[in-house]
Amino acid sequence: MFSHIMVGADDIEVSKKFYDATLGVLGYKPGIIDEKGRVFYFEKSGIFSISKPIDGQPASCGNGSTVGFAVSGPEQADAWHKAGLENGGAAIEDPPGVREGTNGALYLAYLRDPAGNKLCALHRIG
Repeated sequence: MFSHIMVGADDIEVSKKFYDATLGVLGYKPGIIDEKGRVFYFEKSGIFSISKPIDGQPASCGNGSTVGFAVSGPEQADAWHKAGLENGGAAIEDPPGVREGTNGALYLAYLRDPAGNKLCALHRIG
């Protein structure tokens, strides 16, 4: 459904370090910085990227926005969360764990990246 997701950041190197660590736990290679200073994580299923805003204004996170990353299970979600905390991220919401919802049980872990973007690691149980 999605071709790519791009989040804004004012400090690309700090954000790249965070995403190299958290996405590395999920099995992705370190991001590639292009000639415009943007970072890209290329996969067959889509692209995740980081960029300074092109309008020259400070980056800001979207209120109500969340970028979700699929994980293989609770252990990978916990490792993702730990890597994020160790690389400039901040824990938000409830600690990683099972949440029951209308779509069944989910294992969720939430972080804010160094630029304030809200992220989630999600594993569908059962």
